[in-house]
Amino acid sequence: MTRRVVVSVVAVAAVLAFSDLMRAQLGFRRQPGAVYDVDFPGATSGPAPRRSLSGIWEFAKGGAEGIQADGAKAMPSDGKPEHELPFTSAGRDAFIANRPTFGFTAVPSAVTNDPMPGCDPQGFPRIVLHNAHTEQILQTPTQVVILYQFNKKWRVIWTDGRALPTDPEQPGWAIKDAPPPEPRWWGYSVGRWVDDRTFVAESNGFDDRPWLDNAGRPHSGAMRVVETYRRVDADHLEKTITIDDPTFYTRPWVALDKLPYRLQSPSLEIPEQECVPSETAKYNKLFGNPAGGVDDTGR
Repeated sequence: MTRRVVVSVVAVAAVLAFSDLMRAQLGFRRQPGAVYDVDFPGATSGPAPRRSLSGIWEFAKGGAEGIQADGAKAMPSDGKPEHELPFTSAGRDAFIANRPTFGFTAVPSAVTNDPMPGCDPQGFPRIVLHNAHTEQILQTPTQVVILYQFNKKWRVIWTDGRALPTDPEQPGWAIKDAPPPEPRWWGYSVGRWVDDRTFVAESNGFDDRPWLDNAGRPHSGAMRVVETYRRVDADHLEKTITIDDPTFYTRPWVALDKLPYRLQSPSLEIPEQECVPSETAKYNKLFGNPAGGVDDTGR
């Protein structure tokens, strides 16, 4: 079993090295079977279909576009003044208490308190603001459903006219006469078409345990997330995500800014990508804990 883990890690390292070489040569990382803008030099797309997000979507410039290891793509945790988030005092305390393995506050993996390596749910929006992958969007008369590659998760955005639930004890929530919502890893989401090409979703009711991103940015139970999907043309979709959390941030801020996706063949098969606790434990025993100077118990 140990040999199997070692071989797997070596294989992963080889794949990553090859991926780095491929990115250096081609400028992006491919998903097997997917197509990208670079495959259609000089081509123009037809008009966008009316009020449609349906399809399998991959990053227009390659899989590396979805990697946000150092935090949300529009606001990475790199220590630069222009990327300093507008923390409240409570938000800054929560950020300092988190010990991520990426970003300018990174610690060794052996001493992280990131809930995700233990396979706690990533939740939303971290599933998009961490290491996003291929997505499939389905539309029904009452829902927009997003299927995510990582851990084979999904979200439902209701489009039947319902309002978001509201907790009277929390600031910034939608309706004051609704019953308090039960906190969810993925929140509650409703959406509407602003025009024939623009779909806006709003979400609240989040469990506050997941992080916002890989760099340990926190959120409270009062967080509200706004997603804007812009169908640019027949082949392209842009996604923007804005975080509004009055408990931890003094103002809303943009975490993802018009990230471009390209429509894929309906026959593209999305591969599995699972979080496996047993594999995480083996990795920590063999590599993470020794690298962090701790024993197998994490001390």
